[in-house]
Amino acid sequence: MRIADICEFYSEHGGGVKTYVDQKLEAAARLGQWVSIIAPGPEDRRETRHGGEVIWVKSPTLAPDPRYHLFWRSAPVHQILNELGPDLVEASSTWRGAWIAAGWPGTAPKVMFTHQDPVAVYPQTFLTPFLSARTVDRLCFWFWAYLRRLTDQFDSVVVGGDWLAERLENYGVKRTVHAPMGVDKALFSYELRSDAARNEMLLACGVRDPKAKLFVAVSRHHPEKRIGAMIRGFEAFAKDQPAGLYLIGDGPNRRSVEKRAAGAPGVHVAGPIRDRSRLARLLASGDYFLHGGAAETFGLVVAEALASGLPLITPDMGGAAELTHPTYAETYRAGDASALHAAMKRITDRDWRTLTTAARAGAKRINTPTDHFEILFGHYAKLAEEKRVARVAA
Repeated sequence: MRIADICEFYSEHGGGVKTYVDQKLEAAARLGQWVSIIAPGPEDRRETRHGGEVIWVKSPTLAPDPRYHLFWRSAPVHQILNELGPDLVEASSTWRGAWIAAGWPGTAPKVMFTHQDPVAVYPQTFLTPFLSARTVDRLCFWFWAYLRRLTDQFDSVVVGGDWLAERLENYGVKRTVHAPMGVDKALFSYELRSDAARNEMLLACGVRDPKAKLFVAVSRHHPEKRIGAMIRGFEAFAKDQPAGLYLIGDGPNRRSVEKRAAGAPGVHVAGPIRDRSRLARLLASGDYFLHGGAAETFGLVVAEALASGLPLITPDMGGAAELTHPTYAETYRAGDASALHAAMKRITDRDWRTLTTAARAGAKRINTPTDHFEILFGHYAKLAEEKRVARVAA
């Protein structure tokens, strides 16, 4: 089966989306599919990768983050679709890329994979905790009307988490299908834990006490990740005992994150780590995973931390919260630094070995990428066959 994925937020310098797309192409090679990723970029370019290809379409940059581009004209994308003649077209954003997919006159079925909840990313990030998340949702009634109008043009709407499926259905989005996303458990493992790596991270944080608590965070530097609240919560915690916060990631807010961290003893901004094996080793060598984002549709880095055996401290909303369990995690009110501080105290008062054992057990209930893509490609094959039969019958 030939799948065309109009992937608006794919970037060579991206985070979770890039990881997911790379996994999709690798899974396509294993499962006998061919996936064409059509992405906006700085130039028109085409390259073969694993079980498919990436087709870049020259597009303007995204002003807040020049590492990303946004589709503008539909004609170049429609021309590519005409040339590909795909069995199915997938759109993976709720913006321009989705309208381009919906407007293509081809006969292949069209699927919207909702990788983002814009209300959670922007309005809820900036307006909570001043307003409740439910109040913000009500204020954004116009977006839910927009999303219903958009998704009504697709044959199916795929989501990677139960919480988002329920959320979309509550706001009238139809034909939702749940394809639980997954984590590479062969790569991320507690067995990689290293005292040397742990000491290295603590020293980078300026902490010389080997008994200090080491918190690790992996996060794009963007407002939705609420890194400022994470640092404030950590500062309150570190006043009472030695601790380090090792921040991995990059993004448009990198400079402000570094400036904020410079005034917070014990915080180290490590920047991006693109070597996935090294990232897995560092994660496994931390003591706790600290997370601020409440808008993920799945929470891939949280799942990776869990597979690495780390107890979790996450917001009480979003894909991250869906991955938590009281046996290995503490949650707090999203964006609330004081609540985060309290959650950090609660989890560090518990027995760490019991927590990490429970975390490793909890990771077993999460899909692998292969599980996810078998479900996804199976759903796509069913849609394509139903469309073919309908055309024959007509």
